[in-house]
Amino acid sequence: MYRTGIATDPRILRHDTGPGHPEQAARQSAILNRLETAGLLQDLSALEIYNATDDDLALAHSREYIALVEREVAQGRRQLSTGDSDISAGSMEAARAAAGCVLSAVDAVFSGLALNAFCVVRPPGHHASAGRGMGFCLFNQVAIAARYAQRKYHAEHVLIADWDVHHGNGTQDIFYEDGSVLFFSTHQSPWYPGTGAAAEQGEGAGMGKTINCPFPAGTGGTDILDAFRNRLLPAAREFQPDLILLSAGFDSRMNDPLGQFLLTDDDFGELTRMTTGLAERYCDGRLISVLEGGYNLEGLGMASEAHVRALLEDR
Repeated sequence: MYRTGIATDPRILRHDTGPGHPEQAARQSAILNRLETAGLLQDLSALEIYNATDDDLALAHSREYIALVEREVAQGRRQLSTGDSDISAGSMEAARAAAGCVLSAVDAVFSGLALNAFCVVRPPGHHASAGRGMGFCLFNQVAIAARYAQRKYHAEHVLIADWDVHHGNGTQDIFYEDGSVLFFSTHQSPWYPGTGAAAEQGEGAGMGKTINCPFPAGTGGTDILDAFRNRLLPAAREFQPDLILLSAGFDSRMNDPLGQFLLTDDDFGELTRMTTGLAERYCDGRLISVLEGGYNLEGLGMASEAHVRALLEDR
């Protein structure tokens, strides 16, 4: 068994956001080149990828919304009508490949092919709700993965932890009334998209299963790590997850153009160790990390290296 799998696909490059856009195709190469230079790529198991079908996407999204994205891409629109997500002729293919990467990672960790996995995918997903894409996102990969694991592998409890500098409003919306998914988020506030107040804790069966930890601009790793340690760890102990999914947004790193947090590469390594420790304690190590934000290309590569080093560590 390989300890850590990597899931990525050249088809994600076909999502063309145009010149000057921060969510650019070079994000993939920034990560992969850094991992190769650091000698880490050879230690990762490349997972076989397939395209996500409409049935897969419909695990977290309405059929009407899936058809809308397909239609608007085919029409040659430059932006999705539901929100601020630029699209191109290859965006639907890229989005299916991105979702397929994450589903392949789910298969890998439940079959024993990998202990954990890092999915280097785009467009990102955590702002996409069941019927709306926004914030650079088309389909919500972590939400689709959670539902897929529940359907195929009978994972009763799925934990989603999101350290992106922006609140994962789409993920929260999808699971807000669902007691089978625990959603934990640290994020800058006030900041885009304006959601994620501490008072937002879920409703109905999901009451208490949404944990938001908003922080002001200038927050560094100490406060974020304390939130994970003091809020996430006790919640995970009570929740007992069968799978952990990370919305790994590296725009919370210092010097990111779209965030004002001050996390360092060492902080990302420690956050990773904390969550892999939870995975080993409660779900046989099953953890899947999915790329969300991160728009300073050099910083994205460096933070991803620290993240992968921690995923590979023997504990």
